[in-house]
Amino acid sequence: MASQGGPTAGEYIVHHLGHLQNHKPSNVVDFTVFNYDSMFWAISLGILGCWVLWAAARKATSGVPGRFQAAVEILVEMVDAQAKGIVHSAESRKFVAPLALTVFVWIFLMNAMDLLPVDLIPAIWHGVAPAIGAKDYMRVVPTADLSVTMGLSVAVLLVCLYYNIKIKGMGGWVHELFTAPFGSHPVLWPFNFMMQIIEFVAKTVSHGMRLFGNMYAGELIFMLIALMGGAWSLSATGIGLAIGHIIAGSAWAIFHILIITLQAFVFMMLTLVYVGQAHDSH
Repeated sequence: MASQGGPTAGEYIVHHLGHLQNHKPSNVVDFTVFNYDSMFWAISLGILGCWVLWAAARKATSGVPGRFQAAVEILVEMVDAQAKGIVHSAESRKFVAPLALTVFVWIFLMNAMDLLPVDLIPAIWHGVAPAIGAKDYMRVVPTADLSVTMGLSVAVLLVCLYYNIKIKGMGGWVHELFTAPFGSHPVLWPFNFMMQIIEFVAKTVSHGMRLFGNMYAGELIFMLIALMGGAWSLSATGIGLAIGHIIAGSAWAIFHILIITLQAFVFMMLTLVYVGQAHDSH
């Protein structure tokens, strides 16, 4: 591709993995960096998800439901059933069940952005960015951004800490931090506390990393498939590349529908599990 004046495969992928951000990170962890593209798409899709649920509730009827209402009702009943099986406090479920539903819909919509053609929105932004003086970077899958998925998992951690204190009381939770899982002997307090902290950190990191890893890998595969089409368009022969591009793209998109749904479901279920654990005493 480079010989034709275009970017190499590596340059193409690196560019598509770049974020529209205020500045480049100076360290591995830099909290002063804001990925504007991830923020825009995450917020926009969150608003869209809330609007879809609101529209379903507003149009709900007691008679025979339409397809849209029936689909939303099935989703709500599924989430409510899972919440009842994991979080046994009816009072807590008034908040936790809607939270789980919102998490599922929101993450599903963010994941679904991966089904758009790889170069569609970046190409549109390529024409808009110079006119407004912005940088020519635009990633459209928020869940392929580690800062987004870790932000979601940290939010779940804060909810868990809230319910730990609400259900057990501050004194009861602190007592649990130092007496579980090995026992209440004073010699074991440091080990218990260390294990509790490790558990909270491990659950939070794995919660965010699992979603990020799957969506990042899916995004890369779509880019590689797009490169097959690009290689064909820049060559006089190679019809096999065009056929492979169509077959691989279609097959991966169909399979990816399962992945984006499954990852949203897994994140929602782990949210319910972690909140449910916060209600249990060791």
